Amino acid sequence: MNFDDWITEDVKRVLLIEPNFPIPNKSRNHSNFLPIGLLKIAGYLRTKSIDVKLVRYEEDDSKKKYGNYVQTTLIPEDNNVDEDDEFKPDLICVTSIFTYWSKYVKSAVDYCKRKYGKDVPVLVGGIYASLLPDHCLDYTGCDDVILGVIEGAEKCPPAYDLVDVDYQIIHTTRGCIRQCGFCGTYIIEPEWLCKKSIKDEILQNGKKKVIFYDNNLLANEYIEDILDELIELKRERKITYVESQSGFDGRILRKKPHLAEKLKKAGFKNPKIAWDHSIKEKKLIRKQLDILEDGGFQPKEISVFMIYNYEEKGGLDYKEMEEKRVECAKWGVQITDCRYRPLERTDDEYSSYKRHQTNDDYHINPNWTDHEIRKFRRNIRRHNICMRHEVDYHSSILERKKIPQENAAEYRKMTYDEVKDHLPDAWSPFIFHKASERDYFKLD
Repeated sequence: MNFDDWITEDVKRVLLIEPNFPIPNKSRNHSNFLPIGLLKIAGYLRTKSIDVKLVRYEEDDSKKKYGNYVQTTLIPEDNNVDEDDEFKPDLICVTSIFTYWSKYVKSAVDYCKRKYGKDVPVLVGGIYASLLPDHCLDYTGCDDVILGVIEGAEKCPPAYDLVDVDYQIIHTTRGCIRQCGFCGTYIIEPEWLCKKSIKDEILQNGKKKVIFYDNNLLANEYIEDILDELIELKRERKITYVESQSGFDGRILRKKPHLAEKLKKAGFKNPKIAWDHSIKEKKLIRKQLDILEDGGFQPKEISVFMIYNYEEKGGLDYKEMEEKRVECAKWGVQITDCRYRPLERTDDEYSSYKRHQTNDDYHINPNWTDHEIRKFRRNIRRHNICMRHEVDYHSSILERKKIPQENAAEYRKMTYDEVKDHLPDAWSPFIFHKASERDYFKLD
């Protein structure tokens, strides 16, 4: 059934649920994790005079173990409403994110069935539901799976009053002109749609920080008009901060390098590009970075998406990824950690607190080992610290204040070559690090 088929005249109250995904509480309202789909549904249902309530999970500190978060009680967003309050839903909508977090969706559905009874329909939508609808229906025990974007909700302003955030999320496009094997966007949103204008939408939402959720923002055929609107809004101080959650398409940047200057004038922060393939592409990537820098962005502001642990045959191994990382260090740019998980895999038990995990725990490409994945992640973390602070090396001993501060102050003035005899864990981002090298501290 379509979503609207469930909205009958008997539906007066709808409960919207974000499951207990393994996200630290401090990141719940981060723009990467906000349940924007539920907020749009809330806005849509209100146009039909339907009462809505958003429930989000919180971490149970007493049960936290090995970095994972266990299922707890459903806790309302305002934290003041008792679980046994008067809100009795006629319909429940549960969102989903990644396929490998399917068990959290199932747990939420199970809870709803126990608490409200089998007569209250539970719908599941979102990424997992849209990519693996049959699995979602059978595994979670929900009453229906809602695929893709809900057209009516897409046209409504999100109900930001249900959450405590100082930003708004905007889509200028749906779908993507690319069909990357590691991305399911073209499956979830098969139709490529572009907005001509977003000015009124931004002003209607009334928040001065704007986060774009487009999968390929620059591919919008009206991107120059969109950027001109943002530049005008910034000049009028109607917006103060702009960021794209996804990277900018480097192929488009190379064809239209003038867009970089417009992005800067529009107020974009933390621009990202992608380096998906081999080290042989480094000249092309360097050209994309040059375009962004010529547009006014500093290297340390820029981040490069580098997917790894990907492709069964002929994929990039640790050695080649580490070579790419060193090139990024030479360029002075950060790296966004992109550990690949297959779209069809419905579990991922990777834990930074464990060692010697196997492919039974999480996806490990035949070209990689558990140790190499952890080593590369640690390399990226240290790399980014060095790039952000424009320093020559990283040391956990310094970071964790394991030595007297007067010595630390002296060491911070030294280069890597000068300090490496004093700090045994001194790590340079400009050097290739073998996976077999000793790690002094666990830094996942």
